[in-house]
Parts: sequence; C-alpha cells; structure tokens
Amino acid sequence: MVIATGTASGKSLAYLAPVLSTLLEGTEASNGRGATCLYLSPTKALAADQLRRLGELRKAGDGALDLLRAAAYDGDTPFQEREWVRQYASLVLTNPDMLHRGILPAHTRWASFLRALRYVVVDECHTYRGVFGSHVAQVLRRLRRLCARYGSEPVFLLASATAADPGRTAGRLTGLPVAEVTEDGSPRGETVFALWEPPLTEMQGEQGAPVRRSATAEAADLLTDLVLDQVRSVAFVRSRRGAELVSVIAQERLAEAAGHRTARRVAAYRGGYLPEERRALERALHSGELLGLAATSALELGVDVAGLDAVLLAGYPGTRASLWQQAGRAGRAGQGALAVLIARDDPLDTYLVHHPDSLFRQPVESTVLDPDNPHVLAPHLCAAAAELPLTDADLELFGPSTAPLLPQLERRGLLRRRPGGYFWTRRERAADAVDIRGGGGDPVRIVEADTGRLLGTVDAGSAHTSVHTGAVHLHQGRTYRVRELDLEDSVALVEEADPPYSTVARDTTSIRVLETDREVAWGEAVLCFGSVEVTNQVVSFLKRRLITGEVLGETKLDLPPRTLRTRAVWWCVTEGQLEDAELLPEELPGSAHAAEHASIGLLPLFATCDRWDIGGVSVPLHPDTGLPTVFVYDGHPGGAGFAERGFQRAGEWLGATLAAITACECERGCPSCIQSPKCGNGNDPLDKGGAIRLLRLLLAGNPAGESAEESAGDPAGESAAESAGRTVPGAESM
Repeated sequence: MVIATGTASGKSLAYLAPVLSTLLEGTEASNGRGATCLYLSPTKALAADQLRRLGELRKAGDGALDLLRAAAYDGDTPFQEREWVRQYASLVLTNPDMLHRGILPAHTRWASFLRALRYVVVDECHTYRGVFGSHVAQVLRRLRRLCARYGSEPVFLLASATAADPGRTAGRLTGLPVAEVTEDGSPRGETVFALWEPPLTEMQGEQGAPVRRSATAEAADLLTDLVLDQVRSVAFVRSRRGAELVSVIAQERLAEAAGHRTARRVAAYRGGYLPEERRALERALHSGELLGLAATSALELGVDVAGLDAVLLAGYPGTRASLWQQAGRAGRAGQGALAVLIARDDPLDTYLVHHPDSLFRQPVESTVLDPDNPHVLAPHLCAAAAELPLTDADLELFGPSTAPLLPQLERRGLLRRRPGGYFWTRRERAADAVDIRGGGGDPVRIVEADTGRLLGTVDAGSAHTSVHTGAVHLHQGRTYRVRELDLEDSVALVEEADPPYSTVARDTTSIRVLETDREVAWGEAVLCFGSVEVTNQVVSFLKRRLITGEVLGETKLDLPPRTLRTRAVWWCVTEGQLEDAELLPEELPGSAHAAEHASIGLLPLFATCDRWDIGGVSVPLHPDTGLPTVFVYDGHPGGAGFAERGFQRAGEWLGATLAAITACECERGCPSCIQSPKCGNGNDPLDKGGAIRLLRLLLAGNPAGESAEESAGDPAGESAAESAGRTVPGAESM
C-alpha cells in the first residue's frame, strides 16, 4: 500500500500504528522479536528524525512501548553497536545504500531479523526516481528474494508526497501490485505562496545579455529580513555551494545589523558534511538555537521542524512534488505559513512565475524510473548471485531484461553457470561495484592540503566540474580553492582562500546515434528516440563575481574526455522547411543552439528530473541523420527515462519551450529564455528569433490533438488525457 498525501498529513502515524502494534505483539516471542520491521528513508537525517520521534512516543506511552527495540543502522552507526542491532533490534531504520552494501551481502548475519520480517516501510518514495530510483527498485527485489529464502513475505508500506499515479509508481519500485490511498483530509492552516522574480541588474552577462539578480542573493536578503523579525525560516537552495553562500551572506548582513550573536543563529545544512556536523545542526534546529537555515534538499525529506514559519525556495526544486514538500516544511500543526518561490534566471523558473497555473493547477508529474535499464540491472544481478545463486525462478522477479543479460555476464567472467544456478566468480564483493546514487566510481575526498583534514566528499561523476584544479569550494562558511585534483587517487587537495568570485566549469560535447528505437513523422520533420554515445570533456572554467555573476575571466583545463552511452530524444528538420521559415544557413547554428538550451530548461516540467540530469547537443548538419538535429539526452549510463518522457510528451514540452522564449521580454536572448549556465560554448552562437521560427515550423507538423506518445502507439507512460484532473490537494486555496 502507498499513502500519497500532502506534507504533515499524518502519513507517519498511518504506517506506525499497524507496525508498532505488530512489533509489540512480537515481543511475546521467546527471543523478544517474533516480528520485525525495516524502515527505509532516502537520507540519514530523515531516519534519525524518525528515531527521535519514536523516542518521544515511548516517553508519552506510559510504558506501553518500553519493549520496543528500535535502532538506526547506517554509515554513522558505531561498529560496536551494529552487532546489537543485528541480533536484538525489532525496528531497524536505515537507507537503501546501507541495505544494498551492509545488510543484503551479509544476510546470513541478519537471518533472524529477515526470518521475522513483517513490514518494510519505504518513506518518501517519490524521491526514488531516475537512476537512483531504478537502483532502489532492484535493491528491493533482492530484499524480497532473500526474505523468501528465510520464509518471510513482508508487507510493503510506502509513503509519498502527492504524486500522479502513486500506485503504479510504487508498483514499479517494489515489483508488486500496490493499492493507493490519496484522499487527504488533514487540517491545514493558511499558506501564503508568493512567486518572486528578482529584478534586472545593470550588469551584462555573456554576449551582452541582461542579467537578473541571482536567486541566491535574493534568498540571502529575505532570510536576513526574516531572522531579524524573529521568523523561524529555512531557505532551500539547489546546490551545496549555493546553500553555503546564502548562509555566509546572511551571517555577514546579520552581523552588521544585529551583531555576531544573532549572526550565529544562521547556518548551512547540506550533504557532504561529516556525521557529527549534521547531527549538531539538527539538534540546534530542533531546539530553536538556530533561527534561520540555508539547506539543500537533504532537509526536505520529512525532517520535522516544529514551529517553522516561512520557507524560501531559491529556484524551482525540479518537480512539483518537491515544491510542495519543501513548502510544507512550514506551518505544521495547523499554523499559517509563508512560502516564497524565488525564480532563478533560467527558462523554467521564468516560465513558472509567469504561468502560475503550471504550479497551482496542473497535475503533479509521474515519477520516472526504469528498473530494466541494463546498466542498472546487470550489477544487481551480480550482487544477487553473490548473495544466493541465481536460478530460473528469479527471472520473473528481476524483470524481462534478466534472461538475455545473464549469458552476457557469464561471457564477461562475472558469473559462472553451474547446475545450481549462476554464481558470482570474483573474490571482491559484488555490491561494492554498484553506486546506487548513480555517481559511479569511488567518491572523491576533499582534503585540506596543509593539515590533511578531511572536509567531505563529492561523487566521481561531478568531480570534473566541481573540484577541478582552481575551483572554489565552500564548506561550513569557509571558502577553499582547489590546489590539485588527483583523479588516480580520488583526492582533491584544497587550501583556504578568500577569492571574490565563484567558478563554473565549461565543457564540450559531441554525440553519435547508436540505434533509433522509435520514430514519428511531424510533417516533413521527424521526432526520434533511441540510444546514443556522448563524449564530454571539461575544457575550462569561468570566474564569476559573487552576487552579480559578472564574468571575470576564463582559465583552461586539461582533463580527460569521458564517454557515456545513454538514451536521447532528438528531432530533425529538412532543408525545405528551413527555406519556408526563411532561416538562412548562417542563422541555423544559433537558432538550433537556442532551441536546445530552452528545451533542456523546460523538460523538468514534464519529467521528474533536474536540468543537470540531462544534456543536449545541436548540430546544423549531423553526420548520422544528414539533417539539422537537436538532441536532448539523459546524463546517466543507459538512460534514466527522462528523454523517453520528453518523447512521449513532445508536443506539450516543445510548445512550452516556444511559449517561454516568445514571452521573454529580452531582445536577443538571456538566461531567462535561451542562455544556459552550463553551456560549453559560452552561450555563443544563440539566435532567439531564429529559435522561435525553428520551433514554430517543427510544431506545425505535430499531428493535431496527439502527443508523440499517442501517434507512436506507445502505451507506456502517462498521456495528458490520463493525467487530467490530478491536482495538488490544497493548491487551489494557496
């Protein structure tokens, strides 16, 4: 069963009531745990918060819950406590990462727990999307397989923020039929929701484009004002660096206005901190010692912040589900609250503040995940074989891609087939080769060069762009410059510095078509979906002045290229169409480039992804298609389902892209419509007028009244008609 209702609607109580009753009945068994429960959360912070709330329930229960043995089991759990958890705990709170690496490979040591497993609670299940969600889906299948081995068949209870078709999404996640509960009758206080567009500055950006004041700077100012008025507030910021920057700016301004004592009541909270730092911040937040917090989405997921009055969102968080989840952090227990969405200077945020119906009236998006992605499935088959030999009985459990994958894994020497099934052949642990967060490779350690102190980590996939030599790195309000990135040892050496700028990496990208799976004619144009190979190389970085974003200079880098095989949606137009639209050959590169940027910016409105989860390439004459072509691809090996959702809803997606460019008040293009913060070519060339004409001629060929999905006859995914009428409960009154 999945419970998909709004924030603070009582989802926790709904699953805790049956779970705690069953666990207490199980205490009558001879070993004290005749029934057990596994609680999974996407973050350690949420699991720690749930454990704290269980402690409060125990204190309020007048001894009724004294026999309940609940414990956290994650990377922060001391080794001396882990054996006690394995042997005695009846309610274990953990995360998918620890289940994957720590519990399933050591299942024989968890035999008594798994044998008595009655419930598996999957909290905040809407966060399991894309590559991460696909990995978690396979981890849950491995768990179900081991439970069957020990004779248990646990009930799965899932909790989610409001989402479209939660039953089907939860079914793909667990591999089981799932009933859904979506009616939300919980009492709510009034929420005032403001859409805030920062003003234009006198600065000029790349190619002379007008520049708005950054959402980061606006959030810091608003957080400062709220703290001065004693309003308990959280500012959600999209990036770790952004959270640190908001905190630093707010602290400086508070120190000037009210002294250092008040400034110390503001802090940053993000992933990558050491465990003891995170726990100290969580305690300070709950106690009221902190009055303002600049946080990444690590604080979004269910951490109960009692008495919070206001939430600032420095940029659209990527999905409407996340938007309401973050806004719902304020106004608990029936209180009134303030939520402010501060638009970043990009196409999606600008489109949303000028089209509020897209936030308040449109259906919440479906969660996209693909458990059958062979790049995801293959390593989990190896991990499963290392846990128990794979047999024909497991084929249905792991999905239709399993049968053809097993012989391939055998040919690669990873598995060996014997009469008892497929066995893992290597000495190393199979689970250690899988990074379920999708980063790939060993995390890169960030080390202070002069002291050897470990500051934190960053995943290998983003190291080239975030901790390259010369990059500016923020940690706990302190600024560091990367002295050297050692890719061989996975270490970034940093030194404390105080540069007046931030850094942004630049890269170049090329793409080739490997296979076209689906193709739809849009008049003379054609829309395609299939497999591609992307070659990317970080070549330089820009220095941008703090607050204003003014470009101060560019520094070259020498980093190796990286190759990615993934999935993409692409469209091509003919020479005849270009002539009809009066697009000259010299206008085509800038027109296609601008259309590519804007379409990347708008895809997160239709697929549960972030702009940084996808990429794009535009080519005036692509060698594989022989035509002018624009590609948008998933930024994960094997794909993540985002490009496929773009193909399925191409008419709506590209229509919104055209509307966003057309509605922008700038003359030649700006970050609010066609410029991209991650463009490897410095946003050159770009042609706003040409992009409008190019998209108009493309959309003119779209079959009237049909989405690309319908015209292709593809039953997968959700059409606009199927999703009609699904709105966020309570959004109409906000």
